[in-house]
Amino acid sequence: MAAAPLAAQAPHAFVGARIIPVAGPEIADGVLLVEGAKIRAVGRRGQVAIPQGATVVELAGKVVMPGLVDTHSHIGNGDGGDRSNPIQGDARILDALDARSDNIQRAQAGGITTVNVMPGSGHLMSGQTVYLKLRDGGTINDLLVCRDPMTEVCGGMKMANGTNPRGDPPWPGTRAKAAALVRERFVKAQEYRAKLRAAGDDASKRPDRSLELDALVEVLDGKRMVHFHTHRHDDILTVLRLREEFGFRVTLHHVSDAWKVADEIAAAKVPSSIIVLDAPGGKQEALDVSMTNGAALEKAGAAVGFHTDDGITDSRFFLRSAALAVRAGMSPGAALAALTRAGAAMLDLADRVGTLEPGKDADFIVLSGDPFSTYTHVEQTWVEGRKVFDRADPKDRAYQLGGYGVMNDRDVHWHQGMEDH
Repeated sequence: MAAAPLAAQAPHAFVGARIIPVAGPEIADGVLLVEGAKIRAVGRRGQVAIPQGATVVELAGKVVMPGLVDTHSHIGNGDGGDRSNPIQGDARILDALDARSDNIQRAQAGGITTVNVMPGSGHLMSGQTVYLKLRDGGTINDLLVCRDPMTEVCGGMKMANGTNPRGDPPWPGTRAKAAALVRERFVKAQEYRAKLRAAGDDASKRPDRSLELDALVEVLDGKRMVHFHTHRHDDILTVLRLREEFGFRVTLHHVSDAWKVADEIAAAKVPSSIIVLDAPGGKQEALDVSMTNGAALEKAGAAVGFHTDDGITDSRFFLRSAALAVRAGMSPGAALAALTRAGAAMLDLADRVGTLEPGKDADFIVLSGDPFSTYTHVEQTWVEGRKVFDRADPKDRAYQLGGYGVMNDRDVHWHQGMEDH
């Protein structure tokens, strides 16, 4: 299904395409030079030296742009915290993901190369997210952005307010109680951090270890981004107050009412990851969701990205989010950045992905036409110099055009083998 990694081959020069680097102006008749897992050069044909022996791939009439970054997804069929408590920061989504799920292949077919996979939003804090590269691989370890999940921060922290985490005790029955429970837990985390700092290297003085408070200390120390599900304008402002009180870094997710409080979001210098194709009939607090959110946040000067919340929006339609935002007044340049560079920054990965620049990971997609055209298809998806999706391959094409029941090719072979026995 996928080509061999370019690390095992000669350098590859992709030539003749309209290149959208996002880091700078578009390049007509461009050259993208890839060596191993990294981008070596980007520029106009004739201005980029193509090494002797390089494999030249002609892409005249095509568009090349960075791989898409989905800042909020639920691919991999994971879960998160259970119903025993509304705050469960110790739960890790990476412990629940199926790396062989066919929705990962569908995301590759949509041009997504980097993704933030989230626990659900039915808790005030539903657990730790994980940042993945959509490489081909049979285990979750093959997809992790980090090297060692036991020693590194491999994702953010998922939080939510509004109607999702409300219920009978111990769940909060009101918005005010929800905020109070969150504040109380962060105060405990501050106290825990103070004890850890006071103990220093003296293990006998350290408090009993808490997996949840360990993660919250990472949040307080700015090592772990909070990804906060919030819709209504008053709920958005509650998140901004919590952020101001406890000093954590936060990305607002969904923000259906962003157009009502865009200036306040911009003043707080907080980024927003918006969903354009939402389902307002699903919850009352999303009734005022507007496709103008991207334009309103851009006008206010706030950082904005897009997400799918797959399966709210199928990952294969991610490019449509940007197209609809442009139709509603967002500038094309900001919309393209929202699909790539802005999302990379929200995942603390801007030094690796989100733009086509020398030294960055060779994550890119080949499109049949303009990114905002409804007639455009993702033809190829490359992750770190490896082709992980090719529309010309019938097996891959099935993931792009098929329904939700497309079976993973690995499992097809397994089932066929079982039937032979």
